[in-house]
Amino acid sequence: MRTPVMPSTGELRPLGTDEVRITGGHWFERQAVNAAATIRHCLHWLEALDWIGNFDRVAAGEAPGRPFQRAGREFSDSEVYKLAEAMAWEIGRTGDPGLEEEFQKLTARIGAAQHEDGYLNTAFGNPGQEPRYSNLEWGHELYCAGHLIQAAVARLRNHGEDEFTRIARRVADHVCDTFGPGGIERICGHAEIEVALAELSRETGESRYLEQARLFIERHGRKTLKENGFYYQDDTAVRDAEVLRGHAVRALYLSSGAIDVAVETGDDELLEAVRAQWERTVARRTHLTGGMGSQYADEAFGRDFALNPDRAYAESCAGIAAIMTAWRLTLATGDSRYGDMIERIAWNVLSGAVAPDGKSFFYANPLHQRTADPEPPADGALPHTRAGGNRAHWFDVSCCPTNLARTFAQFAAYIATTSEHGLQIHQFTPCTIDTVVDGARLALTVETDYPEEGRVTVRVDANEGGTREITFRVPAWAEDVRLIHPDGSVHEVDPAAVSVGRIGEFSPGDELHLEFSVAPRWTFPDPRVDAVRGCAAVERGPVVLCAESLDLPGGDLDELTVDTTVAPVERDGAVHVAARIHDRPDAWPYGPAAADDDGKAAEIPLLPFRLRATRGPAAMRVWLPVN
Repeated sequence: MRTPVMPSTGELRPLGTDEVRITGGHWFERQAVNAAATIRHCLHWLEALDWIGNFDRVAAGEAPGRPFQRAGREFSDSEVYKLAEAMAWEIGRTGDPGLEEEFQKLTARIGAAQHEDGYLNTAFGNPGQEPRYSNLEWGHELYCAGHLIQAAVARLRNHGEDEFTRIARRVADHVCDTFGPGGIERICGHAEIEVALAELSRETGESRYLEQARLFIERHGRKTLKENGFYYQDDTAVRDAEVLRGHAVRALYLSSGAIDVAVETGDDELLEAVRAQWERTVARRTHLTGGMGSQYADEAFGRDFALNPDRAYAESCAGIAAIMTAWRLTLATGDSRYGDMIERIAWNVLSGAVAPDGKSFFYANPLHQRTADPEPPADGALPHTRAGGNRAHWFDVSCCPTNLARTFAQFAAYIATTSEHGLQIHQFTPCTIDTVVDGARLALTVETDYPEEGRVTVRVDANEGGTREITFRVPAWAEDVRLIHPDGSVHEVDPAAVSVGRIGEFSPGDELHLEFSVAPRWTFPDPRVDAVRGCAAVERGPVVLCAESLDLPGGDLDELTVDTTVAPVERDGAVHVAARIHDRPDAWPYGPAAADDDGKAAEIPLLPFRLRATRGPAAMRVWLPVN
């Protein structure tokens, strides 16, 4: 089955990209751009900056009198592997022969650099370099191995055994030999190997991979790393932590791996611990967009409710890692409400992190951009901390472009699941679903213009079994929810419902309709979020909206306030809000009372957060000060 996550047990079974095909709408366009532009853009930059060339130099060995010269950061191998994973998913999705040829060439170059004992890394362990595993805090050797293994799992599920998967199996065996019982009893400074080994165990049936993943999970909190254990999640055992902390991507990759291990070993205590950490993190350390990682310092989670919008890091990779965690919780628990966070992240962080043409990227995704920064140069890699308010073509740390490429290529795998007698739809997009439920075929077509409209239609194309239950996730924000049965009967849905469906003996041609309002709405922050007290935001369905300076008279967002007593209105394809534009003097900004300035009435158009910075340099903000 072609799915990135395939647990052997759990409440729900994921459907793979061979069972779900996206046929239209936003995610169809996103996948098409990913295939035509983003994957090849990433390949171009990996070649242009010679990051793939590192494998060639390792294979060639150190030339006499000329020391080994390596390009890129110590973890650049992982970008090559994430691109390989994106290619594997895309080849499985479309059968693209040109991409298959590129994959084969890449395989040969990677394999040529592998050591006889399976070790494979271009930054350590080669002539003139530091010894293997001499810097587990920052060396990223196991992190890189993890991304290679995940790419191999994708290749196994989309193609089958080949030289690429054999390379990865040798790496996995080397990791188990080196870090297993009697070996190095430490962890990598960046979690990733855990989730990769667990998934490889699921795919191959090799139990030692799962056991090694379990050992790595249990070693967290033993303080085997030399510095800043909080940053690496090495300060507290995974099962003892109360909330996600430290570097956001590391924390979320670790959570995903811990869920995998808990599910496969029946460790309910570990699963419950991670679930509780997720719940507290969503409630206290997550931005309105679903962005995680609230501070630039250490790309990390901050303290509870410390969610400053203009200092939000909300790294694109953290969004991907959060989807990985939320999806695993969905499968393990059967609770469809985790799909709300997947949807929020996908529409607001992931989709906007890539430009519409697929060739430039956001690394961080703050909710407030104070200045209209000039567009970055198109040549050369930009420091990842200096992208400003515009997407960059590439970064010196380019973990996000390749990560986004692999996620969009596999996105159909996050849409639907099955259980013993039913099928559940978690994400709304036009698609076809053709699978087996309780031993018999069930085929559906999903039609929707979501989120432009709040109507999702499921038509039964084939049902070779008996009674089925077809279920929809009900978004937590949805109002006026109705389920219309095949006989035309309308059923009002309890506002507290997290899912709704119908049990019946469906026949070809039967249709179920889920309807709800996607009208724009004001959203207000919890008062404990000090940074946005006195502000409001606008959401439309799952889409967070923002104001850009390009749409304001004078272009100064600091002079904008909004009137939340007036409902947002839709007109001419945009959402508008009642506002006032002020003209405050430059003077001492503090005093016994606020300046008496009513400002000028205005109506301001908003645009989806994902479309920010697509019309030229602009200041931007999601949270708008209230009159």
